[in-house]
Amino acid sequence: MTALGGGTLGSMSEPTPVRVYRAEDLLDADPTSGMQRRRAFELEKVWTGQVTTAPGAVSGWHHHDVNESSLYVVSGILRLEFEGHEGWLDARPGDFIHVPAHTVHRESNPTDAPSLAVIVRAGGGIPTVNVDPPPGRWDR
Repeated sequence: MTALGGGTLGSMSEPTPVRVYRAEDLLDADPTSGMQRRRAFELEKVWTGQVTTAPGAVSGWHHHDVNESSLYVVSGILRLEFEGHEGWLDARPGDFIHVPAHTVHRESNPTDAPSLAVIVRAGGGIPTVNVDPPPGRWDR
């Protein structure tokens, strides 16, 4: 079979359909205080969706088990605090964030507008594990 542009495609005897997941069809997902996660889809080793953080909200401390998490900030500012790092990192629209597996962290939104980020997690573990603050950290 010839692809557009002249390339050759592999066998398509059992094609997997392409699917669009509409924003209004996303499902509420793994809760963490201060954040609203919504799942688009979940495969054996991949989870994808979005997270909205309200103005001034601070999530609870959590990690994502064996999952590597990647985020893309669509709007607002997403602030991250994590164990082993003093202070925080701010991500703005257009920025990508990588959170390694098992990293205890929390997100917040220091602005007066909601923040929105797209999330992709790979690993197949528990999506979110809520935990106590790391030693020397505060709850809020």
